[in-house]
Amino acid sequence: MNRPWTLASSVAGAVVVALDGTALTVAQPSLQRDLSTSFTEVQWTSTAYLVAVASLLVFAGRLADRYGQWRVFGLGMLGFGAASAGIAVAPGVGWVIALRAAQGVFGALAQPATLGMLRAAYPPDRLASPLAVRTGAIGLAAAAGPLVGGALVTGPGWRAVFLVNVVPALVFGLPALARRDRRAAPARTPLDLPGAALLAVSLACLVYAVTARPVSGAGLAAAALTAVVLVRHERRAASPLLPPELIGARTAGAALGILVAVSASMSGTLFVATYVLQRRLGLDAFHSALSGLPLAVLMVLSAVLCPASLRRWGARRMTATAAAALALGVLLLSRTTAPAGIGLAFALLGAGFGTVMVAATQVIVRGAQVRTAGVAGGVQQTALNVGPAVGVAAASALLGTGTQGALLALAAVAALAVPVARLLPGPAGAASRAPAPHAPVPAAAPERR
Repeated sequence: MNRPWTLASSVAGAVVVALDGTALTVAQPSLQRDLSTSFTEVQWTSTAYLVAVASLLVFAGRLADRYGQWRVFGLGMLGFGAASAGIAVAPGVGWVIALRAAQGVFGALAQPATLGMLRAAYPPDRLASPLAVRTGAIGLAAAAGPLVGGALVTGPGWRAVFLVNVVPALVFGLPALARRDRRAAPARTPLDLPGAALLAVSLACLVYAVTARPVSGAGLAAAALTAVVLVRHERRAASPLLPPELIGARTAGAALGILVAVSASMSGTLFVATYVLQRRLGLDAFHSALSGLPLAVLMVLSAVLCPASLRRWGARRMTATAAAALALGVLLLSRTTAPAGIGLAFALLGAGFGTVMVAATQVIVRGAQVRTAGVAGGVQQTALNVGPAVGVAAASALLGTGTQGALLALAAVAALAVPVARLLPGPAGAASRAPAPHAPVPAAAPERR
């Protein structure tokens, strides 16, 4: 398939998941009333998805590398659509929770492949533009989600929110499964199933621990213990789940750390901002959403402008500047109540986050070889799932000290990315360190799967 269709498929996969998550937030109160459920049960409609998707993203990326990005993407999209249709007719909250977990499984299959397909279709020096389009589309989906969800809940009801996913799942999933991959079949070396299981358990425990109220100490301990065992296993495995050339690379590790820090700060700030706007300033939900529109606008605009800026200044300077802008936006939000100040704060958040998303993701994906592009996408997506979960958990814990104290701490988290950005490539060295888009593996160095 051609590059425009590849880009359209990648964007569709990312947008469906982003739109589903933001629209669900609006639909949950109506779902709770209609199904006569408790708040804890409704919370599990989000937690079940987060645990499933975060725990499986990296292994799903490995499956995409082994069996084909398009095949796994198509399976993920069709499964996500089928689970969505099931939720729309679910008779009770138990079914909704189970099907949300199924959505997480299929979402984990689709998401890494959306980045792996781009890595295979575009040469490294042209990756920034499709990544910018993808990031801009995610920003639009995040902004449109509450509006679409609110309109559907007010009209046909909360079940219609999930039916929105069915058509794009069919439109992009069926052609992806029908596509015949013309590349040579990869060597079928063993999958690292023990490593996949250990990583899944560690991430599932971590996400569950930080999304529980209160935070689960036992879950954190289990996540840490399993992570230690995973590291020991991966060092000894003949075919490790996490390729050393990806995870051990200084630039990729720095980019992943930046994504975790920035997404944690961003999500935590948006959580606290709800209390600032609605409780401190007395705005209703609609006017609170309007106050946040500069975030979506600047996120899209910054993503569009980022490719040209990256070519001129490099990922190092762009990421450091963007992380500083995001931290400044959080600080401003902690100190102002004026509409203009709040608008400027949200604009800084959007500009900073959109730029970091494109720049850091480009470093991760372009630094991976095509044969490990799925794993690279899975690792990037894992960072963007773990970071927000940790950020919201930290914000919840810090709200007891007041919104200003919570925002100051979140600004400090974003600021941590500024010195780490020094490890990213500059404008001159970025291209030279990237591997060729279809570089053959030397005969003396067999591929590791």
